[in-house]
Amino acid sequence: MQKRNHPHPIPQCFWIWCLGILGLTSADLFKTAFDLLVSVTLFLGRFDMRTMQAAMAKAQACGKKDDFLYNHLSQREELWFDFMADTGDGGNPTYTVARLLAKPLLNVDMDGKRKFLPRGDLLLIGGDLAYPNPSPYSYENRLFRPFEYALQPPDFYNPAHIAVKKPELPKGVKSLDTYEGPQCFAIPGNHDWLDGLEIFVRYICHKSWLGGWLLPQKKSYFALQLPQGWWVFGLDQALHADIDILQFRYFSELVRKQVKKKDSVIIMTHEPSWLLDWYWDISTGPNVSNLIQDVLKGRCRIRVAGDLHHYFHHSVVNKSSKNGSIEHLLVNGCAGAFLHPTHVFAKFNQFLGSSYEKKAVYPSFEDSQRIALGNILKFRKKNWRFDVIGGIVYFVLAFSSFPQCDLENILQDTNSTGRFQGFFHALWMAISNMMEYSYISLGGTLVLLVIAYFFVPSKISRKRRLFLGLVHVIAHLAAAMILMLLLEIGVEICIRHGLLGTAGYHTLYEWYRSVENEHFPDPTGLKARIQFWSLGLYPACIKYLMSAFDVPEVIAVTRINICKNGMTALPRAYALVYYVGVFFYYWVLSTPVVSLVFGCYLYICINWFNLHFDEAFSSLRISNYKSFTRFHVNKAGNLEVYTIAVDKVPREWVLDPQWEEEQLSKTNIPSYEREYPSTWAPQWPFPDPNYNARVVDHFVIDRL
Repeated sequence: MQKRNHPHPIPQCFWIWCLGILGLTSADLFKTAFDLLVSVTLFLGRFDMRTMQAAMAKAQACGKKDDFLYNHLSQREELWFDFMADTGDGGNPTYTVARLLAKPLLNVDMDGKRKFLPRGDLLLIGGDLAYPNPSPYSYENRLFRPFEYALQPPDFYNPAHIAVKKPELPKGVKSLDTYEGPQCFAIPGNHDWLDGLEIFVRYICHKSWLGGWLLPQKKSYFALQLPQGWWVFGLDQALHADIDILQFRYFSELVRKQVKKKDSVIIMTHEPSWLLDWYWDISTGPNVSNLIQDVLKGRCRIRVAGDLHHYFHHSVVNKSSKNGSIEHLLVNGCAGAFLHPTHVFAKFNQFLGSSYEKKAVYPSFEDSQRIALGNILKFRKKNWRFDVIGGIVYFVLAFSSFPQCDLENILQDTNSTGRFQGFFHALWMAISNMMEYSYISLGGTLVLLVIAYFFVPSKISRKRRLFLGLVHVIAHLAAAMILMLLLEIGVEICIRHGLLGTAGYHTLYEWYRSVENEHFPDPTGLKARIQFWSLGLYPACIKYLMSAFDVPEVIAVTRINICKNGMTALPRAYALVYYVGVFFYYWVLSTPVVSLVFGCYLYICINWFNLHFDEAFSSLRISNYKSFTRFHVNKAGNLEVYTIAVDKVPREWVLDPQWEEEQLSKTNIPSYEREYPSTWAPQWPFPDPNYNARVVDHFVIDRL
C-alpha cells in the first residue's frame, strides 16, 4: 500500500475536541483546542519560534560560540544521565518519577537481584512538560512543584526571577565544567507548542532551576557532547512532526565539523515517528530521516522519544546493514501522564527500510488488553461529566416518542414470550415512527451519525468508518428507545393501579388546602390580607409551585390528556411542563446507560480493531505504570541502558522524617549532596517506590 505523505490523517484539533467531549465541562480542553488551531494556522509557517531562535543566536554569537551546543560534559570519564517524557499531569505520578530521579543511589530490582544505580548528572525531558495546555499555572503546579519537592532548588532561588544571561551558576562555581550538581535539558512537545512556545521559552529557556536541576539551556533544541564520543541531539519538531530547515542546517554543519566518524549519536525527538507512521500508514519527518540516514550515516545508534505513554524497545534485526539504520528505537513517555496501550502496536516491525524486533514492552500486551476492560467497568466513574451531555443526547433521540399510548400488547399479555414480543414490536414501531414523522429526533440521529463517523480514526477505509459509526449510533438509539419504553411502561403501570393520574394537576395543592386550617391556623386573617395585597399571586404561586414539585402526577395527568385528545389539544405551557418533567426522570435513567454503551464501544474498538488508542486510555486516566530510562556512558565508551518502572503509584504522602532531620542537621549543603533530598514519602503501609522499582529492560550499545 502506498503511504500518504502528510503529518496526520485527521487535524489534531479534532482529536482534542473529542477529548473535550469526554471532559465536557473542562475549560482547559476547549482552550487547548483553540490554542492548537491558532498555533497551526498562525505561528508555524509565519512566526515560527525556531526560526526566530536561529536568527537571534546568529546575531548574538557574532561568529563565536552559539547557544545550541554544550560540550562541558565531554571531558568526564563516564556519565550517568536520565531520559523521561510527558511529565504532563503532575501530582502523584510526576512526583513519584521525580523522587526516583532525585535519589542519590537508586535501589532497584533487576532479575531478582538488587541493583544500585547512581543518580544521573544530566536529565533529558522529551517534551509535553505539562497538560493540557501550556500556561503558568500548569508549568508551575504540574512540573516545577513536583520537582522542587523531589530535589529542592538552592536557597537563593527566586521563582519570579528571569534568567537573562545563562548559565546562572551558584556562588563560587566559575563555569559549567566545574559544576557538580545535576543538570536538565528539555525539548518541547506538541502540547508545549500550543501557544507558539511562549511558556516553554519563559520557563525553560529563561529559568535557571527546575527544582535542584540546573537549567543551562537557552533554546528549544540543542546538541550535547558527552564523554567517549557520544552525542545527544535534542530536536524540536513543533507541531509538524519534523525539524525546520534552519535546524536541519545547524545539525548538518555540526556533524560535518565536529562529529567524528567513530562517534555515536542519540537522537531525541518528542514523537516516535516509527510507531505513529506505522500505525497511521503515513510518512512524516523527512528532514529528520534525511539527517539520520544521509548526514549521520549509521552514527545514530539509538533514537528516543515520548508522546506515547508507555515503554517500547525495538532493535534492528540486521545490524550489519549499511543503509544507515538505527540500531535501537526506544519510546518512554511514562513520566507522569495517563497510560497508553501497548498491544495496539504489537505488529510493528519496519522503519526506514529496516526490519525491527521487539525487545521489551511495558506494560505487557496482556496487561494492556486487561486494562482496556476498564472502559466497560469504570468509564462512568472516571468521566462522570460525560453524563451531562449523554443524557441530553439520549433525550433528543427519544423526544418524539413520548408519550407511548398503545402499550396493551405488553401489559395485558400474561405470557413472558408475548410480552417480549410486544416490547420489541413497540420498540420497532417507535423507531419507525421517529424515522418517518419526527424532525427533532431524526435530526439528532443524523447529527450523531456524522459525529460518530468522524470520530472513527481515518486509518481504516471510509466504508469501515461508516459501518462502525452506524453500529455505534444504532446502539445508542436502541438504548435510548428502550429506556423510553421502560419509563413509559412504569408510568402506565402506576396509572392503571391508581397510583398516579387520579386527581389532576393540583393534587398536592388540594391536599394542602384540606389540611391547611387544621395544621396551619390563621386566626388573624393574615393570609387573606396577603392575598389582597399580592393581587391574588400568593395562593396562585403556591398552587403552581406545588404542581412543579408533584412531577410524577403532572406527567401522568398530561400523558392521559395527550393520549385521549392528542398533542394539539394540549396548551403549550402544559406541554412544556410535561417534557421538562419527563426529561428529569429520563435523564437520571439514561446517564448510566450512555456511559456503558460508549465505554463498550471504546473497549471493542481498542481490543478488536486497534482503534481509538488515545481516547480509550485517556478516558481511564491511569496514573500507574510509570517509568524512566537511565543511561550510563562507561569508561570503555559503551552505553548501558536501564529502564526503571513502578507498577503502582502512591496516592497519599507524608512529610519524610529523615528529610526533615537532615534539613536541620545539614543546613549549608546543596540538596543534591543530601542522602534524603525529597520532601515527601509514601504514607504507610504503601511501599516506598524506591524499593518497589524494578528494571524492566536492560541492554548495552557498544562503542563504534
